[in-house]
Amino acid sequence: MFSSIKVKSVAAACLVLPAALASFSASASGDGQWKGGEHVYQKVCGHCHETNGAIGPVLAGRGLPPAYISTIVRHGFRAMPAFPASFIDDASLQQVGEYIQQLPAPAQE
Repeated sequence: MFSSIKVKSVAAACLVLPAALASFSASASGDGQWKGGEHVYQKVCGHCHETNGAIGPVLAGRGLPPAYISTIVRHGFRAMPAFPASFIDDASLQQVGEYIQQLPAPAQE
């Protein structure tokens, strides 16, 4: 069962994230081009996937295939919005998938 706080934070992310990403897409790197998979992950993915599972699932250390990442990113899944090619091109999406695949598992505290 979800706690009230977790539900509220996920709901807030679902409402705020699309607007923030729309405004972010034009200024992500200054020249309109992503600078590799790590850059995309840090600027976009990490906002939800680097929260110890509080918003999005932890992706690091799972060895997820780039093709799986591409499919989820393009089509969305549950609370995650879809990111069209107008936001991230196929080559950059492939790079972020490769970056996520090689991320080591987070250290256990």
